[in-house]
Order: sequence, then C-alpha cells, then structure tokens
Amino acid sequence: MKAFALAAALSLTATAALAGNPEVGGAPMYETKNIVENAVNSKDHTTLVAAVQAAGLVETLQGAGPFTVFAPTNDAFTKLPAGTVETLLKPENKDQLVKILTCHVVGANAMSEAIAKMIADDKGMHPVKTVGGCEFTAMMDGDKIQIKDGQNNVATVTIADVKQSNGVIHVIDTVLLPAM
Repeated sequence: MKAFALAAALSLTATAALAGNPEVGGAPMYETKNIVENAVNSKDHTTLVAAVQAAGLVETLQGAGPFTVFAPTNDAFTKLPAGTVETLLKPENKDQLVKILTCHVVGANAMSEAIAKMIADDKGMHPVKTVGGCEFTAMMDGDKIQIKDGQNNVATVTIADVKQSNGVIHVIDTVLLPAM
C-alpha cells in the first residue's frame, strides 16, 4: 500500500511539473531542465539538435541564459534547398552554421504574451535583435506570432512558451536566415 501511495505521489508531482508546459515532439518539456536537455528528447527537433552539436553550441545553450530560442522543426529544415543541411553540417561550414543558429536566439526570456505586447506597442511590427547579430521582425497573423527573417522568409510560432530552466523555446515552422 505504501509503495502505491508513493508511486501515486510521484506521478502527481511529475504531472504538476508539466502543468502549463506543452509537450514538444511527443516528449514532455520540463521547466527544471535546460534548453538542450529538453530539445534532445523532441523527435521533431533532431536536425536542430544535430546542428547545435555540429556548431559547438551545446555548452552555450546549457548556460544560465536567459535565452529565447525560436526552434525550427525537422520539417522546417526540409523547406531549405536540397543539400543545404548536409552542407551546413560539414566542419568547414561551421562559422556559417553558428551564424544561422545564433540568429534563432535572443538574449532574454521572452514569453509570447510579452512579444505580442511589443508587436502591438510598435504598431504591428517589432524589431528582434538576436545574439547572432541578426535583426528580424516580429509580427502577428491573427493570434499567431510570426518572425520575418533577413531574407523575407516568415516563420510562424506553432508551439509557444515552452518554459526551460534557462529561458523559453518557441517552436517555429521555418528556418530563420540572416540577410545576405
């Protein structure tokens, strides 16, 4: 009986830890884990995780932050021209890969409500400066946040406010690219 009570209590604790934090890629996202610890469990972000590893950014994204990461899904990477991902993952292209990935990161803990307010305060378009030196534009499409990159591609946030111990992840449907 005590074992059952303990198991029930642990189950309730785990459920409470997930309350308010969405699953991503079929995996629970825990507020007590950092961006990398959670991302490696998402089946929708295997390409992003491989790219972060190839770029040598694992340690950075495990750091204290805070970070807001606009995390493209595997499907987002397939929208790039054929061979792009494979080319970027080559060691000789590490600098370009780092640039692209760090353009998905903002040095703040920006939840969707705050982003939407900034967009509204700026009359529909809010500049977003990334740690990679890119400046993108945040805007709204109905109730969805969108980010326009330096090449006029538009990514939509499909899952917002995935809380992490060192920031927040917003899942996006398009890879953001710096201006050429």
